[in-house]
Order: sequence, then C-alpha cells, then structure tokens
Amino acid sequence: MNIAKIALIPAYMPTEALLGMLDELEASGFESIVINDGSGNVFDEFFEKVQQKAVVISHPENLGKGVALKTGLTYIAGHYITPYVVITLDADGQHLVSDAQKVYDAVCGCPDALVLGSREFTGNIPLKSKLGNNITKVVYRLATGVRVSDTQTGLRGFSDRLIKRLLQIQGERYEYETNMLMSLARDGVRIVEVPIQTIYIDGNSSSHFDPIGDSVRIYKEILKFSASSLAGFFADYLLFVVFDLISGSVVLSNVSARVFSSALNFTLNRRFVFKSEKKLLSSALQYFALAVFILIVNTALISVLTVNIGINKYAAKIIVECVMFLFSFTVQRALVFCKKEKNNHA
Repeated sequence: MNIAKIALIPAYMPTEALLGMLDELEASGFESIVINDGSGNVFDEFFEKVQQKAVVISHPENLGKGVALKTGLTYIAGHYITPYVVITLDADGQHLVSDAQKVYDAVCGCPDALVLGSREFTGNIPLKSKLGNNITKVVYRLATGVRVSDTQTGLRGFSDRLIKRLLQIQGERYEYETNMLMSLARDGVRIVEVPIQTIYIDGNSSSHFDPIGDSVRIYKEILKFSASSLAGFFADYLLFVVFDLISGSVVLSNVSARVFSSALNFTLNRRFVFKSEKKLLSSALQYFALAVFILIVNTALISVLTVNIGINKYAAKIIVECVMFLFSFTVQRALVFCKKEKNNHA
C-alpha cells in the first residue's frame, strides 16, 4: 500500500536552509506543509519562494510552535485521505531528510506508535542543549515510567491514527512537544526511538527557544505530576505535628494525619494529575490499599528511627516521607490511576 509522506514544518523567521531542505524532501517523495508562524512582512518574499515548493499556511502573528503544529495537523486532517504518515521537522536545517525517511519507515512498521528521531548527543554539543535534555529525560522518566533518550527532538513521526489525539493536547509553544510525550505515555501509546545524526549549526544560534520562559512552561507541565504528592506531604506533616501536640503519641498522630492527607492526595491525583478514567470505586480501593501498606511501613520506620536510633521524631517523619515518595508515586502511576495496560517503548 502506498502511504503518503507528509512533512510538517513550523517556521518562525527561517533561514535559507529551509529552501534546500524542501528540495530534498520533494526529491524523497515528501509533500511539505510549512506554517509561517508570524515571521513578519520582511519574510514575505522568502515565503513566496517557499510557496513554490510547499503548501504555506500563515499566522498573522507569532503564536508558538505548538499552535503552528496543530494548525498543520488540522489542515492535514481535512485535506488528506488516510492512510498517511506525518513527519515533523524543524525549519533550521538541523534535521537530515535521510533521517526523516528513517522515521517514516519506522512509523509504517508501527502505525499506532509515536516515533522519535533521537539524537545521540556525541561530539561538540552546545552545553545548554545537552544539559536541558538530560534534565528533562530524567524528570520525564520519573513522571511517566517511560525511558526516552531525547525528549526535546523536533523530528517526530506518526500516522493518521494519532492526529485526533494530538489535536487535543494542550500547549501553545515548546511545551506542546513535552505535553505530547507526557499525554501519550499516560494513554499507553507506544513510543519508539530511531537514532539520528546530531547537527547543530553555529551553536544552535538559529533556535528561538526562550531558555527562561519556555523552560518554565515545559517543566511546569512535568512537575505538576509531583505537585499533588507535595501538597499531600505538607498536609500530612502539619497534621502530624498538630495531632502529636494534642496526643503525644507518634503512632496515633501518624495514622490520624495519614487518613486526612490520603483523602486529599487521592482526589488531586485522580482529577488533576493522572486524569484517570478508571471507575472511582476501583481506583479508591487500590489507592487506599496502597495507603494502608505505606502507612504501616511509614509508621514502622518512624518508630525505628525515633526509638532505636534516637532521631528527632519530626526529622524522622521527613526522612521517611522522602523515602516512600517515589515508591508511592510509581505504584499510583502504574496501577492505581493507569488508563490501560501500557506497552510504551521498543
């Protein structure tokens, strides 16, 4: 079966490298769609050249990479007959067409998956790029349980089967690509990586990534997965102190505090963090079974630290909560609030 090859390229103040890339894409059988994301009147002549090589859709002002990608996906969904494969590329010429072909081939073999063209980050890589990717992939692994080596790659591929879901994902700028990984992992969509060459032109000077503003948007979306647990921790700790001052019993205070904080944590996790669609009763039974288990271990460890080792009970409480945090989060993500069985990485 002949599966259409569509290249989707968001472009904001692009360089001449885009024109050469479009020629190569056409020679490789790709139909290209370029989103002029408010580059301004000074680029009108340039985009007239682009229009000779690709479909051009223009935003009157800069709306962000996420909006540009969704503009392109909406156009594709309304103008192409299935099946087809979409490959997203950056406009700065840092993706090879041969690598785009590799991603296309991988999508044809796994049409239900999101395929990432993952850079190997070897050689002379700008420090901000290497550091940013390393931080993001660690936090992403903790938040989703999925191992991805390059969370920030713009070279991605997917079939028409994912278009509707991708259009539902929130995000207007660079955070959209991170939200895509977070949301699809949570939905159990398989994520496949294909190694590609790492190319940075002039130290990646053509990038329009805002190190402060865009980083805040990206990490805000990732760290919200931990915010609920932190809220539960502070509520639990405050109630523990209050009940201890009233009763003087470490065990009674810990149990009482955990009852209230668990109810708060369950509500936040179900509605806002994991956005689970599982039945309330099923999730509640699993959650509170986990909460009881953690409470037993938690109380036992606090008793050991305070009675046997002599650590201050308030300090012991903080130590134990930090130890149990990752265990609790992992079980909730994988079992209690999962949407369906996952098979995420090849």
